Amino acid sequence: MLDALQCVRYEKRDHVAYITLDRPHVLNAMDLRTHAELAEVWDDFEKDDALWVGVLTGAGDRSFSVGQDLKELVRRVEEGTATSTFGSRDKPGWPRLTERFSLFKPLIARVNGYAFGGGFELALACDIVIAAEHAEFALTEARLGLVAGAGGVFRLTRQAPYRAAMGYLLTGRRMTAARAYELGLVNEVVPADGLDACLNGWLEDVLSCAPLSLRAAKEAAAVSATMPLHRAFATRYAWEERRMHSRDALEGPRAFVEKRTPKWTGR
Repeated sequence: MLDALQCVRYEKRDHVAYITLDRPHVLNAMDLRTHAELAEVWDDFEKDDALWVGVLTGAGDRSFSVGQDLKELVRRVEEGTATSTFGSRDKPGWPRLTERFSLFKPLIARVNGYAFGGGFELALACDIVIAAEHAEFALTEARLGLVAGAGGVFRLTRQAPYRAAMGYLLTGRRMTAARAYELGLVNEVVPADGLDACLNGWLEDVLSCAPLSLRAAKEAAAVSATMPLHRAFATRYAWEERRMHSRDALEGPRAFVEKRTPKWTGR
């Protein structure tokens, strides 16, 4: 239940959902309980039409998330209850964010420190990524005898140049926030004390847009990513159908003509 969350903080303010991984004593490593709680949060975020955008971050100023809780993993392997490969089906928290392919509300990752392993994979699953200057990113799984199975292998090679992506996947090397920005993996890098102001700027701009337009754009971009262009144009998208026939589709042009700020309803 959402009122019994222990590993995740979930707050709703002004059409924004704030999701905070709240295990700073272990650098926001994710154990099975964290994944189970996150599933409840994502379910609620997805169904609550009053929420137009989500912000994902980690508690404290040292770490976004260092990924899987390795102490728990070792215990489960020794007990014979853990194997891992691509995806999270049949595991607590399924489908996890990295596999919620029909979640079309925009997500902003606020990266305030280490984003390693599954933490990096969470950031890669978001739409906008802002990072503090001291943030670091890495897919370290190969150094641990594991694989970046929560989408890192697939998303990094699609979001960064292939050679660069493979260089990080095959070495587990860390990349700085500045390097992540150079590779197009991060939208903006700012000093740590400016991270919240940066976030608020992005939120202000996102919330100035019609919520159905946001979902329609994200769905069309995601669904058409591997399509030939002619097929992308010919495909029907569920959220675009809703946007096209919405009151907001008239409100925007009307507000422009009347020289006023649109009043979005999401309908």
